[in-house]
Amino acid sequence: MLIIGEKINTSLKGIEEAVKTRNTVFIQNLASKQVESGADMIDVNVGTRIHTEVEDMRWIVKAVQQAVDVPLCIDSPNPEAIEAGLAEHRGKALVNSITAEKERIERILPLIKRFNSKIVALTIDDRGVPEDAERRCEIAEKLVKTLTENEIPLEDIYIDPVVHSISTNSKSGVMVLESIKKIATSFKGIHIICGLSNISFGLPKRGLLNRAFLLMAMAAGLDSVICDPQDKGIISAIKAGEALLGRDEYCAKYLAFFREGKL
Repeated sequence: MLIIGEKINTSLKGIEEAVKTRNTVFIQNLASKQVESGADMIDVNVGTRIHTEVEDMRWIVKAVQQAVDVPLCIDSPNPEAIEAGLAEHRGKALVNSITAEKERIERILPLIKRFNSKIVALTIDDRGVPEDAERRCEIAEKLVKTLTENEIPLEDIYIDPVVHSISTNSKSGVMVLESIKKIATSFKGIHIICGLSNISFGLPKRGLLNRAFLLMAMAAGLDSVICDPQDKGIISAIKAGEALLGRDEYCAKYLAFFREGKL
């Protein structure tokens, strides 16, 4: 299970001020804590700083990679900010994200190829986010076809079926689980990812809902997640889920985390 730490995002409390003041120590400590807690990759998102996003992305990629030796997920709706982040990145990054929208493909695809990056592909097209699993799977198929025809390896593609909160649509969770199953069955070897906390937005005891949904999604085929790795409940659920789903030979990872006091 690929765990991507979500905490370096200027929409979260304290992060925008740290970016604005170039508080390197604060950002690096946060990156280090996420990796120590179990993150395999760190998401960096400075999207709320619209007027300075390109410069901020360049700075934050350098700052984070000075502190941790893991790849980054360059997360932005702005292709110029993505390009700036990729230009500073050491090694192979993950870009979040591309969609099946014509303009987005034209702007992001050349960057993926130029920097040899991995890519999160959202099941969104010019008509928006579908309301059913079938359409999401159709969009996933279109994205996979476009990306692989442009020599992006299947193992570098992370399909995101787009999680929405069950507080606004009680069927959102079921729809995503169905989408994950269909995509996992249709494209052997592809990765499936989601932003976990979206499922519980607007509801109490969000951690409980997040953990329950995570285990269901893992059973359906999810193998990557953007989450808070400092939430021991989430990390514990991931390690337990991997062991129960036969993804952890002899439960080695589960036992290692137990011995380290991380469960």
